[in-house]
Amino acid sequence: MTLRIGIDLGGTKTEIIALDARGAVLDRRREPTPSGNYAAALALIARMVKRAEVQVGERATVGVGTPGSLSPATGLLRNSNSTAFNGKPLKQDLERALGREVRVANDANCFALSEARDGAARGAAVVFGVILGTGVGGGIVIDGHVLEGINAIGGEWGHNPLPWPEDSERPGPACFCGKRGCIETFLSGPGLARDYAAQGGETFTSEEVVRRAATQNPAAQGSLARYEARLARALATVINVVDPDVIVLGGGLSNIEQLYANVPRLWERWIFSDVVRTKLVRNLHGDSSGVRGAAWL
Repeated sequence: MTLRIGIDLGGTKTEIIALDARGAVLDRRREPTPSGNYAAALALIARMVKRAEVQVGERATVGVGTPGSLSPATGLLRNSNSTAFNGKPLKQDLERALGREVRVANDANCFALSEARDGAARGAAVVFGVILGTGVGGGIVIDGHVLEGINAIGGEWGHNPLPWPEDSERPGPACFCGKRGCIETFLSGPGLARDYAAQGGETFTSEEVVRRAATQNPAAQGSLARYEARLARALATVINVVDPDVIVLGGGLSNIEQLYANVPRLWERWIFSDVVRTKLVRNLHGDSSGVRGAAWL
């Protein structure tokens, strides 16, 4: 049996999964990520890997998914919205702690790989995986392989500007990356909540805004309609450039059922083609997709 361990290193939680060669789950657990403490996060990962190997009784390969990516120039982590990890030699430190090679990839790339390998996009040649959560990320998988790109930023659509902006959307909210109007600032969970509050609504979480929209609350319905239109425009640019067979949505906002009917209807206006065959689908593996993809690295 070949044991694969995946780690999903998130800002609030760290998850581990152990898969056999066929992808069956042998062990899985979550623990809180030490807030703002890089050394403690490394120690947590080392403990979790050791425990999983003891549980299964076999040494494993290890892959780690994390916000941001490793710089090809320095090998240091960059662009993570968990800013305590930026500028750190995560791969080297983990390899030293675990005594083996560790593969590290962006968490959205891991999500896309999981869904392309044995998830909602299984069998598709070109897959774009989307994370719609606290942040917004993306990953591209072609013929079963992650497209990292020469700069290791393949699929980073969340930090492009919202396309075809309306006057009311300029210059857009400030983003942690230092720019304004990034796709992430509109399509993340906090972005949806901010839109609702800006229209005179109270300050609620995105989950509450979606719940209120389902009860026919006009302000919440308006925010959700704007969210759908913005998602349609943002994904249209991906289709115009990458032309994927399937786009898979993940993250908390992927649970909004009406996206899968409404967004493909809206995006046709913006796509440079007389026919659009790209499918928009919900992930199969839920919040396990990222950690599964890390194991498949």
